[in-house]
Amino acid sequence: MKTKKEKSFDAVKMMREIRDKISSETQNMTFDEFKKYIDTRIKTSGLKPIGQ
Repeated sequence: MKTKKEKSFDAVKMMREIRDKISSETQNMTFDEFKKYIDTRIKTSGLKPIGQ
């Protein structure tokens, strides 16, 4: 007998929502604007890039 357990967290759904949000925020940006957007987001996130 198989039972289906409800997920309390859906990583795929969250990843798709984040990707869609970033895509909508950056859709009309030039490459330089996009690089600045990424740099700003990294600095405000408090995360460190790998190897630093």
